[in-house]
Amino acid sequence: QVQLVESGGGLVQPGGSLRLSCSASGFVFSNYWMTWARQVPGEELKWVSRINPTGLSVNHNNFAEGRFTISRDNAKNTVWLQMNNLQPEDTGVYYCVKGIPVPSVPVTQGTQVTVSS
Repeated sequence: QVQLVESGGGLVQPGGSLRLSCSASGFVFSNYWMTWARQVPGEELKWVSRINPTGLSVNHNNFAEGRFTISRDNAKNTVWLQMNNLQPEDTGVYYCVKGIPVPSVPVTQGTQVTVSS
């Protein structure tokens, strides 16, 4: 079955960086768009960044543009989210999603990102 395991979250000061990883299994990874989504306190799950199957096309939500980079390695079945210049409003749980539509509720464990001084 589909398995997505996120890692790399943690506590970081404002202006800091984190690199999230998502290890995928149970499906042909190289056939799918992959999306990072997040749920910040008090808000619904929202897409952050997404990458096409070849890695040559990416999209970022407005709040991620210029600060976050998404990449993938199809040989390793892994997708990453490099997050720079993190701010307190980036605090939340980050999830890896197979495909483009973000579910209404999280279906994986996610990884907690906390930005605080």
